[in-house]
Amino acid sequence: MSADLLVRRAVRGATALRGGAGWRPTPYQVFGGLFWLVMSLASWRLPMCCDFGQHAAVVERLKANLFHPAHPMADLPGAGSPYYSPYAVAQGAFARLTGLTGYQVVRLSGPLNLLVLLTGIGRFVRVLTPRIWAPVLSLLAMVLLWGTRRAWWSGYLGLMSMTGNLPYPSTFAIGLAFWAWALTGTRARGMGGLVRYVGPSGLRSFSGYAGLGALYGLILLVHPITSIAAVLGAVAFAAGWQSGWRAAIVGRWTLAGAAALLVGYCWPYFDVFALTGDRSVDALHERLYVGMPGHFWLALIGVPALWLRARQAKRSEGHRWRDPLVLMFALECATVAYGWISGHYTYGRILGLTLVPLQFALGVELAAPRPWGSGRRRLGLVAAVGACIGFLTVQAGAVVPRSLDPVGFDQPPRWPTYEWAARHIKPGEAVITDGFYDVHSIAAYGPDLAAPLWPDPALDERERLRRRAAVRAYLNPASTRAERTAIARRYHVRWLLMTRWHQVPEEATVVERSRKTGEVLARVGG
Repeated sequence: MSADLLVRRAVRGATALRGGAGWRPTPYQVFGGLFWLVMSLASWRLPMCCDFGQHAAVVERLKANLFHPAHPMADLPGAGSPYYSPYAVAQGAFARLTGLTGYQVVRLSGPLNLLVLLTGIGRFVRVLTPRIWAPVLSLLAMVLLWGTRRAWWSGYLGLMSMTGNLPYPSTFAIGLAFWAWALTGTRARGMGGLVRYVGPSGLRSFSGYAGLGALYGLILLVHPITSIAAVLGAVAFAAGWQSGWRAAIVGRWTLAGAAALLVGYCWPYFDVFALTGDRSVDALHERLYVGMPGHFWLALIGVPALWLRARQAKRSEGHRWRDPLVLMFALECATVAYGWISGHYTYGRILGLTLVPLQFALGVELAAPRPWGSGRRRLGLVAAVGACIGFLTVQAGAVVPRSLDPVGFDQPPRWPTYEWAARHIKPGEAVITDGFYDVHSIAAYGPDLAAPLWPDPALDERERLRRRAAVRAYLNPASTRAERTAIARRYHVRWLLMTRWHQVPEEATVVERSRKTGEVLARVGG
């Protein structure tokens, strides 16, 4: 146990015996609370965009049938869809109890997800160091030190991407990952480990490791991609800090792994292990590897801090790479490289978490008490300049509304809403769409798509591609009325939601037109 930690615990104990002077918030509690409020409001002001509609559609299907939901975006069975995670099922149950829509439930999930993330970060950093400002500086590095090109993907934790991604399951899973890393590090380092967690019979120790494994299993089910980074972090902490690999210790870690696998195996909605060889979304993720320097180069400011941790670990432990953040960074870089070399580009989804060791090593280093040496002062200056560059070039528009923006920062995307169309369509009725925004959004209100947008293990990919071909054929100006009628009957199509560039078929009846986008909603099929 470190001297700083012993001193901190001794001071707390002495204060408790004397009655104390009352509770005072830490800098992270103050700053984290303000950050939670600002980012919750920033996320709340944005309309539905990107993958929001998909997640809202999942909640709508679970609200309609909690135990046997339909496919998230089509009038088909939903058994086997990985979207039906414990997180989504809890949202669906909440929607059924409250009567809220899927859109409203997903919107309300943003502040909750951010709370899990912030508390997880605080706990994680306290395991790394007792420095009181380290969590604040680590959070700032995490949200500002990315690059000078906008990176907008689920699981990316820059300010800009967080405004849209806070309500997503990936944010909740990342928050759980920080909690899991903190608990893993606590056990591996022995902060009260074999004294605090082992009772006379060892049952408390084993139950704690089983619970930790169950937490990793939950991450696996909520967001399988995030679970890859979470497991790599667990390996890094166990390999970096655990000493004395006796049979009992090996047995505890084995129990944790077995508990994680058991949780994943027992989930009834889908087989998470069947996703291992699924390459249906790899093509979509190839873009993750394009323009990487522009998206991430500011995070490299943390390399000197990570290198310093490696050198300190060498001096104190006699092993060059025993520091868990160094190990985590190496393992995650190797995984990302494997995704590129193998063509399994989905592994690139952990790129956002690959920056965590760099950003948090920097935050811990700059939280060191003064006086600083010349090297740390230069590192602090470079980090401050990098944070300003990241904020002004990419991130500022996330928290500075257009009405208060004197510069013209890039703003988060603002997609049109489709409430005007959804109020005419009953839940479960099939729609043919031909636009970019509507195909992402309309299912969030309850309607189905004739052709689902994304691959899903619940639907054979060949069938999805056939449906997409049928939609293209329906919208082809050269198609005949008989051909369109046959397609509408085959897929039970009742509605058309068309951009203004398409001519409405003669057999369709226009119901409403959007004044904002010019899109047309028309009824077909009776």
